[in-house]
Amino acid sequence: MVKEFKHKNYWALILGGSSGLGLATAKKLAKHGMNICIIHRNSRTQENAINLEFDAIKSEGVQFKSYNIDAFKEEKRQEVISELKSVENIRILVHSVAKGNLKPMIDDDKPTLKNDDFNLTINAMAISLYDWTKALFEAKLFAEDARIVSFTSEGNSKAWKNYAAVSAAKVTLEAITRNIALEFAPFGIRANCLQAGVTDTASLRMIPGNDKIKEQSLRRNPFKRLTQPEDVANAVYLLSKDEASWINGCVIPVDGGEHIS
Repeated sequence: MVKEFKHKNYWALILGGSSGLGLATAKKLAKHGMNICIIHRNSRTQENAINLEFDAIKSEGVQFKSYNIDAFKEEKRQEVISELKSVENIRILVHSVAKGNLKPMIDDDKPTLKNDDFNLTINAMAISLYDWTKALFEAKLFAEDARIVSFTSEGNSKAWKNYAAVSAAKVTLEAITRNIALEFAPFGIRANCLQAGVTDTASLRMIPGNDKIKEQSLRRNPFKRLTQPEDVANAVYLLSKDEASWINGCVIPVDGGEHIS
């Protein structure tokens, strides 16, 4: 395998990189010689399994950093950025955050969505992208030609029960990504959203009725399979290459054509 990033000292900073799309992306970029910094939030009971995954990334011979912190607290973000001052060459920022409230709007038995649920979800899954982008930019940590990639879903335009807060966050994430693409372009930064197809991750399994969502996706998908985290990681890798420099401000489906039917 050609490791085209091996001698460029590029870094990938991945928010939410200990599982799912974020972890798959970290592994893919490391295979091509990208140094990896993962920001994640996990309990001690998950530590051993996560460290095994991180060891696999290190085995690619790249530099590796990880921070088990609350990525949404400004003081924690600034601590990480201070420690990354020596890096100063972040090629790609990947936003793979899954933290939100999956509650119905109306229910006689279960708790229902409140204003605070929307605020928490939108802040974590959307506004945090801007917070990290701005902080890294002000600290001059981005490479001259930098990429920002965030993950959205078909819930950006379709209504799924219990998904209202996350859906609102995805739409906000896309809007923020577009404006980053516009306003940061003069500084060599490109920003795009990948709209992953239905992927059987821990995040999906938290959605009530996820079995039905998977069944519908298998019927709709031209290839009759669900999207894999590696499918999305491959697309992130493509966007990180020099040849992708003219792709900016897009929402790109990565779903094998699931969205067309």
